[in-house]
Amino acid sequence: MGTERKRKVSLFDVVDNNSTAKMVKTNSGLTVNNFINRWNRKPYSQRYYEILEKRKTLPVWHQKQDFLQVLKDNQILILVGETGSGKTTQIPQFVLEAVDLEIPDKRRKMMVACTQPRRVAALSISRRVAEEMDVSIGEEVGYSIRFEDCSSAKTGLKYVTDGMLLREAMTDPLLERYKVIILDEAHERTLATDLLFGLLKEILKNRPDLKLVVMSATLEAEKFKSYLFWSPPL
Repeated sequence: MGTERKRKVSLFDVVDNNSTAKMVKTNSGLTVNNFINRWNRKPYSQRYYEILEKRKTLPVWHQKQDFLQVLKDNQILILVGETGSGKTTQIPQFVLEAVDLEIPDKRRKMMVACTQPRRVAALSISRRVAEEMDVSIGEEVGYSIRFEDCSSAKTGLKYVTDGMLLREAMTDPLLERYKVIILDEAHERTLATDLLFGLLKEILKNRPDLKLVVMSATLEAEKFKSYLFWSPPL
């Protein structure tokens, strides 16, 4: 992997004065009013704006533009942020806004996956993110845990347990359904997480279009960096 892909992002406050009321361009090139939900084409509810004000107070929100630029320029990101900074709920939404999930000449679209080491977390966080995005759980935002898959053809963001993503890899070795994979809580180092690291390291070599975001709350990010960017001596 080239040196241009080796970037680590640390979370710190940077003021973002972007207004929420403006015209925006979607990935499909359509310009829509920001009062209309781009995901389901419905007007935003009052609850959405109430939650939005709380989201803006999270540390990760203030570094949104910096993150998106690094995501654009690199295939692999290692992001460090303290618990409570908003990584788990906000980063997947930032990614979803930035990438084009449409596949030309095909009915299905790709997805963004965010892994969680525990099934309860995958379930509860997906419901929270669906509420923040003002969409229905199981449609634009879904989850996949053992014995339960709550997603559909509309799903763009899916929270999954590490084990379920490994299970998907058995039938889809290159994980071609996904445009971006976010490994959350990587510092917990479960067996499934470690297996995913090894699997994704090989997949990334064969899929230059796939992006990987590794999120951790500890300085073990240096270990992740040395592993993911390691190459054998000539």
